[in-house]
Amino acid sequence: MKFKTIAKALLMAGMFSLVAIEFTGCGAAHTAIKKRNLDVQTRMSETIFLEPAEPNRKIIFVDVRNTSDKEMNVKENIIASLQSRGYTVTQSPQQANYMLQVNVLQVGKTDLRGSQSALDGGFGGAVVGAGVGYASHNSNSNAAIGGLIGAAVGVVADAMVDDTYYSMITDVQIRERPLAGEVVKQTQAATLKQGSSTTVAQSIQGGNIEWKTYRTRVVSTANKVNLDFAEAQPVLEDALGRSLSGLF
Repeated sequence: MKFKTIAKALLMAGMFSLVAIEFTGCGAAHTAIKKRNLDVQTRMSETIFLEPAEPNRKIIFVDVRNTSDKEMNVKENIIASLQSRGYTVTQSPQQANYMLQVNVLQVGKTDLRGSQSALDGGFGGAVVGAGVGYASHNSNSNAAIGGLIGAAVGVVADAMVDDTYYSMITDVQIRERPLAGEVVKQTQAATLKQGSSTTVAQSIQGGNIEWKTYRTRVVSTANKVNLDFAEAQPVLEDALGRSLSGLF
């Protein structure tokens, strides 16, 4: 009787193991096939509409900052994309009719939830650390003895097939000269924290302003199975350049 019970338990364990192995293997294979090609997407938190400009007014000043922990070559791509649209890049803000200010905030591994959260935060919004977590293929097995074997196989499969996302989060400010007859006035109020118990209120009121100002946030993502940063970096840089030049 004991022998029959043990044999039955071993048979059930083997069946569960085969099911778990097949499930995890197929899941990893599905991810590897579905995500074999590099997918790049760029989204803006706010749409910006600029006034159409005469060719002789297409003069722009470009200021690019990078406060992330990665070396990114975005300025060259942005300038090249703007020049392809007929813009002249100047080193003098006074001579410019447009001003493009860019700050790359963060570059790193992420997941869909993290990139969407950064986009929803908009210009100046909080950014959760990239690389805190990233998407990967996962599988579950609850089948007692056989499940333990299947889970071990699943771990090996998951280690080999990684659904990886990289993102670049960029805050963008665009300024353009007012049209003839337009008068731009600005009022700015801010509350600044100093330590944990002190705040300083600041108010800035100006007369006529020389620029109309627009702000947005750009989130670019690159996704592919087993993607590494060396492959993701150039496509993220190109995507940002195309996206920003498209506003002009």
